[in-house]
Amino acid sequence: MTAAIPTSIDEVTAQWMSDATGWNVTALRNEIIGVGVGVASAVYRSHLTGSGCPTSVIVKLPALDPNAVFTSAVLRMYIREVKFFKTLAKDVPFRISKSYYGEVNEETSQFAMVVEDLGSLRIVDQVKGMVIEDARRAVDGLAGMHAKWWGKADALATNGTTISLGDPIYPAVVPMVFAEGWEKCTKEIKMPDSIMQVGPRFGGAVAPLLSSLAQGPNTLAHGDYRADNIMFGDNNELVVLDFQLIGTGIGAYDLAYFVTQSITAEDASRYERELFDRWIDGVLSHGAPRDLVDKKALWQHYRSAALFCLAYPIIASRGMDLTDKRSFDLVDCMNTRFDRAVRELNLVELLPA
Repeated sequence: MTAAIPTSIDEVTAQWMSDATGWNVTALRNEIIGVGVGVASAVYRSHLTGSGCPTSVIVKLPALDPNAVFTSAVLRMYIREVKFFKTLAKDVPFRISKSYYGEVNEETSQFAMVVEDLGSLRIVDQVKGMVIEDARRAVDGLAGMHAKWWGKADALATNGTTISLGDPIYPAVVPMVFAEGWEKCTKEIKMPDSIMQVGPRFGGAVAPLLSSLAQGPNTLAHGDYRADNIMFGDNNELVVLDFQLIGTGIGAYDLAYFVTQSITAEDASRYERELFDRWIDGVLSHGAPRDLVDKKALWQHYRSAALFCLAYPIIASRGMDLTDKRSFDLVDCMNTRFDRAVRELNLVELLPA
């Protein structure tokens, strides 16, 4: 019998962990981690004592902030991650956490996951930016995943495993939560002039931008492919975390978000086209049909995705305490990097008149 989904970390006890995993856990201690890194979930490290169990695991529960829970529930983020680990995890071409327990109530979005603790691996601080050697490895892994589902991912959205970037839920929700985040950010963070050009007009751009990013050939999109969700193991093995925004859409979406938000603005200026070309070559070398890989069209999709990516820091800020230094620095650096993309990719011209 599957263990009941806990409603808070207080219910994640030694007995619950034993029931959920089949291990013999005799003692357990929880600590919250991940503050200032992500806000869609509350993330804990559970230290375990017992037999047949690891010394620690990661537990994910709904976010502590009601705004973050609302957004995550409406966008089915918890449902998507649980379904990913049950159906798609075995097929991705990079290392991910082992899943020991994952359940979700699809009516309430109450969920819990217990996954492998990868805390001993090398992490990358998104605020500092990923170095170009690691960025190339990350792009190679992304290309491998995209190639596997290139032109084949619409069925995943149809059966509910993913959500299409063109799904009506996005234009129904994103402009509203963006407006709330925009009001907060503009009060608490000094915004670059280029972002001030985009922000007031962003809501009207959401529907056409996302519609264009779901017209195919579609693939499996990670949806939150950024430095804080990437680690490196022995011999620089690529490890990817967090599949709550797993979706169906144009692969350039993931690439644009990664390049424009995870490496420094200076490195993006220098290496952006190199990384784009590397991704194209990787998609083809991993078997994507050549007649379905239109480099010119994908570059335009890349620009559209780069424009949409302003949504990430602005919406995330709704559930963040911007007086916390790490939270502030993360939102601020993402905005600074978006400023570079607006100017160098001429993104303002993509906004509706």
